Amino acid sequence: MRVRRGYLVLSGVMALLFVGWLICLPKDLFRHVPYSTVVLDREGELLGARIADDGQWRFPPCDSVPAKYATAVVEFEDRGFWRHPGFSVKAIGRAVLQNIKAGHVESGGSTITMQVVRLSRNKRRTLWQKIVETVLATRLEARCTKQEILCMYASHAPFGGNVVGLEAAAWRYLGCPPENMSWAESALMAVLPNAPSSMHVSKNRPKLLEKRNRLLARLRAKDILSESEYQCALEEPLPEEPKPLPSLAYHEVEYYNSAFHGEKHVTDIDASLQSRLEELTTTWNRELREGGAPDLAAVVVEVKTLKTVAYCGNADLDTARPGIYVDAAASYRSTGSILKPLLYCAAIQEDLISPGTLLPDLPMNFNGFTPRNYNHEFSGAVSAREALCKSLNVPFVYLLKQYGIQQFCSVLEHSGLWRMQDSGRRYGLSLILGGGETSLDRITWLYASMASIFCYEPENLKYDSPLKDKRAIWCMLDAMADVNRPDEVDRDIVSSIRPVAWKTGTSYGSRDAWAIGVTPDYAVGVWVGNVQGGGCPGITGARTAGPVMFDIFNMLPCTDEWFQQPEDCSNLQDKSQEQVAWSGMERIFMLDSTPLRIIYPTDGSTLSIPRQLDGGTKGITLSAVHQDSHAELFWHMDGDYLGSTKDVHKTTVNPLPGNHTLAVMDDKGNSIDISFKVI
Repeated sequence: MRVRRGYLVLSGVMALLFVGWLICLPKDLFRHVPYSTVVLDREGELLGARIADDGQWRFPPCDSVPAKYATAVVEFEDRGFWRHPGFSVKAIGRAVLQNIKAGHVESGGSTITMQVVRLSRNKRRTLWQKIVETVLATRLEARCTKQEILCMYASHAPFGGNVVGLEAAAWRYLGCPPENMSWAESALMAVLPNAPSSMHVSKNRPKLLEKRNRLLARLRAKDILSESEYQCALEEPLPEEPKPLPSLAYHEVEYYNSAFHGEKHVTDIDASLQSRLEELTTTWNRELREGGAPDLAAVVVEVKTLKTVAYCGNADLDTARPGIYVDAAASYRSTGSILKPLLYCAAIQEDLISPGTLLPDLPMNFNGFTPRNYNHEFSGAVSAREALCKSLNVPFVYLLKQYGIQQFCSVLEHSGLWRMQDSGRRYGLSLILGGGETSLDRITWLYASMASIFCYEPENLKYDSPLKDKRAIWCMLDAMADVNRPDEVDRDIVSSIRPVAWKTGTSYGSRDAWAIGVTPDYAVGVWVGNVQGGGCPGITGARTAGPVMFDIFNMLPCTDEWFQQPEDCSNLQDKSQEQVAWSGMERIFMLDSTPLRIIYPTDGSTLSIPRQLDGGTKGITLSAVHQDSHAELFWHMDGDYLGSTKDVHKTTVNPLPGNHTLAVMDDKGNSIDISFKVI
């Protein structure tokens, strides 16, 4: 009975010890360790990093270790690593003999697994702690694979100074990812954690070189290295002072550091393209600053994938100036005219207009809002396509009124341009001229998505944009490819000859200059202005942001592809070409079957006649159009005959304040009359 009872007690003790062994190891060994924020490009190349909260360069744990480094570190630290259960009796015995001979502790006999446990606990080195580490190491071996343990070691081993982990050390000391390390560099990384406080690339370099070369000799002795590899490795010098980490896409890195602090993220950025974009925008920014425009942002979106492959939130960060770290590409700014193509597309999609539909371009009053064109001139009646090509303000204000402000704002909101509903209520019809606000990254992505819908029919759009009609999108892109504003840059002085569908915009007070361009491959957006909100006299979208945009297109891969006209819009295009070919200031303005129409003033409008400097008034110019270009029109106001007109049907009057009636009759007896009020 005593023997049986003894067995039961022993079994109970063993069971308790086993349970204790099972639960002795925390689920996450390094749960309290802060990590650096690491941002990579689409190929895994480092764009930038931000230091961990404890002041260490410690990248998030890796999930694999390069073969060369694994071979070198196992040979140097723990030759029995792949075989032992977490501790090595042979290593412990060897350490005891070394310590006895030296008369002090020279070696601890720790395996890589035991070092992982020690790094996670950060306890004082004592015999008791060594025993605890041994027990915990066996539990770690039971839980994790050898590769996982090696990754833990590589991610948390100290490499001197404030550098922790293989990946951070490779970038800080070698300027490359661990996968690109040579044999000499791998051997160096293997020996550095052995005594990081007394020996690293900036301290005791001869001893460090000697230690590295001894490891290389051991690798050669085991035929892991060939003779030529060994000799080449010996010739490699040690790196000099720690290198600065790459610093590309600053504002993207800052975003991830704020939103996903202490994590590693792979972005859609192309590091090579990003580097060239930053170099180009820096050159342009320095030139534009001399003209009073201190800030510049640029975004490049790949049309097929709808991924942002290059992102410059603000150019030339090396030049100190107010607001330099503001992400201008993500900031909401006045849109200028860059929404006009979207209204054009939406109106065609709803069959409200075709490219050849004539729109009024004459002085108009919309409940006190009197829009003017950029050049302060009017063209009479113009086709919708020509109005977009010339970026005429009056026709698009008229078109927005016909389409509906709230309906257009809803289209913009569903397309990813937030805040537009509020802008529509606040600014009304001026929304189409820059009353609303959006950001460069969002508007560039929207134009890219429309090109992608037309060319590639993407399945997973970030926003469910209502602008999906290929016929309407093609009409928009076709008109944008023929942009021709009075202030437009001469294409002959721009080195790019590739076709680009593009649109510019300039906000009120010259605060913002925009240029958005689209091809079947890329969409490029450029913004120039002052992030602090001040005006920049003289900047325009065409002459300031436009050349930068074309320069960016110049550095992008070029193909011969262009947007192909859909079969179902050929009739629209033929009609458009016929009407755009007409010349002259006055166009036949036919919105219904009436051959005669009064363009200005509109029926029921209220007019204000401004006074000149001498106190007098210039009067108002009445305007009408007729289907027959040879017709003679007869003008009457308040029953009084004003005269007749031929060809150009305009006459100037100076009415007194009050209500008035205007009647116009042609030589065939057709007539029309309206009422208006002068205040």
